[in-house]
Amino acid sequence: MTSRILLFSVLAAGVFTSCTDEALAPEAVPTLTTTTGFLVDENEDGQVQVADLGFEAPIRAHVDGHSARFADARMIIMDRPDGTTETMYLVDDDIALTKTQLRELSAMDAALEKQYRTNNLVSDNNISVIGYTGGRNALTSKMRTALQWAVNNYNALNTNKTFTLRFATATNSDIVVYRNPDNSGAGGVAGFPSGGRPYKWVQIYDGMSNYDTNTNEHVITHEIGHCMGLRHTDWFSRESCNGTGESAGSTGAVQIPGTPSGYDANSVMLSCFSSGEDGEFGFYDRVALEYLY
Repeated sequence: MTSRILLFSVLAAGVFTSCTDEALAPEAVPTLTTTTGFLVDENEDGQVQVADLGFEAPIRAHVDGHSARFADARMIIMDRPDGTTETMYLVDDDIALTKTQLRELSAMDAALEKQYRTNNLVSDNNISVIGYTGGRNALTSKMRTALQWAVNNYNALNTNKTFTLRFATATNSDIVVYRNPDNSGAGGVAGFPSGGRPYKWVQIYDGMSNYDTNTNEHVITHEIGHCMGLRHTDWFSRESCNGTGESAGSTGAVQIPGTPSGYDANSVMLSCFSSGEDGEFGFYDRVALEYLY
């Protein structure tokens, strides 16, 4: 039996499910009876009695299925290799927001959510990547090799993006990949792009030292995918996690043309991964990235 390991992502620009009218099943909308009478304030107290139209139950059901449970957000501290820390708020156990983003996205309506996602891409064509080698956040030798392989994967795509990689103690690049020595788990954390630039910080857990180079390549390729604007392929079910984690609901993710809407077992962007991954893009991962870029 292969174990499944959860991959997390930090949200740098809002990527959420949209709430559309189609989400209400036709049978959930009651048939209204037309009347020619007027609404009357019978008690003359400013309160007009109106019959229950029956919308409360379907609205509550839809909200309960929404991907982002903002009311349950909890504060976390993210440590960066340059010595800085960032206070974030964790939603649904794999989306991290600043306090401003939490407030803005809590009130975001469906149209704005869709537009926000469509702008969540990288316009820069030359992407600089640093594999961090300084102090306790330095990548292991295995992680450095895996990062090189991951960058090679992206450069092999038929896109307008060129990735350049160097190993240094500096952090002056578009993407910085570093190790978190305090997390013995498996996986990593990254985020989504904003302002036309990729998300900067890719954190790889120290527990990845227990996996082979190909599996490290898989995790790093996955996290850079988030930096470039890809979300989890199985956001709607987290099937790769064997049913663990929060469901993202049945609406909201913008499907990339040419890719399947259902579960894709070969995607590098699945929520969870297995030991013994080959680290390569699945067919539809390539289709997705080449369509976007």
